[in-house]
Amino acid sequence: MPLRHRTFFKLLPLLFLSFIQLSCQMPEKRDSQGEQTSTQNEAVKSQCIIVVTDNWDTANGKLYTFSKKGSWGKWVKERPVIDVLIGKKGLGWGIGIDNFKGNEGPKKKEGDLKSPAGIFQLSNAFGYSKGESNFNWPYMQIIPSTMCIEDGDSRFYNRIIDEDTLVSDWRGTDHMLRKDDLYEWGVFVEHNPNQVNGSGSCIFLHVWRPGGSGTAGCTSMDKSEMKKLIQWLDSEAEVLLVQCPRSEYSKLQSAYSLPSIYD
Repeated sequence: MPLRHRTFFKLLPLLFLSFIQLSCQMPEKRDSQGEQTSTQNEAVKSQCIIVVTDNWDTANGKLYTFSKKGSWGKWVKERPVIDVLIGKKGLGWGIGIDNFKGNEGPKKKEGDLKSPAGIFQLSNAFGYSKGESNFNWPYMQIIPSTMCIEDGDSRFYNRIIDEDTLVSDWRGTDHMLRKDDLYEWGVFVEHNPNQVNGSGSCIFLHVWRPGGSGTAGCTSMDKSEMKKLIQWLDSEAEVLLVQCPRSEYSKLQSAYSLPSIYD
């Protein structure tokens, strides 16, 4: 073999190593505020909605959105941070992908005006209209007979049902077609999915009441932001909602490989 060929093959490992190092050092795409952003033409793998508060008792929180795209699998910030209102009495550990009620801190109970803390999956979006063509998330239109059952003795506890199609065995209910716009857009949070009596029911992301002091246990936000959030959700991705005080978030982040949050 000619000398120049032998020299080339000896250099191949060094050239390959240099290429890998250069790729790892390439700057990540940033938005106008210097935050890392995602590449639009890559498939979404995971989405994460994070709601954090300054303590257990406040009704005021911040909502962050992140996604993983492409082959690198890094969490990247998707949308601006927005203000939200949670339960009037703050947060209490709930039941989501794990039973977080074993953690130290307040516990979510039925009717306690607390939003559930923990990590949760999301179910159907809902609203007063027939839906939007640019939604990529399961959606149901609310009609006069749409209800969410709050009676822990009912077999339909913590379920959205059509009362016209079932024989009633409930007392406490939440008729969802309201005279205001609180449920004009929303998403059902899979808190207490196994219907444990007394652990809390009918938890949603939904439109807030401007100037309000908190909810009965849901997480609420500006109407336009709620609709944008539904439009952002991707049915092909794994989607999680994380809610907790900032003091607890670092523990969940480490244990569940969640995004690093920043303002």
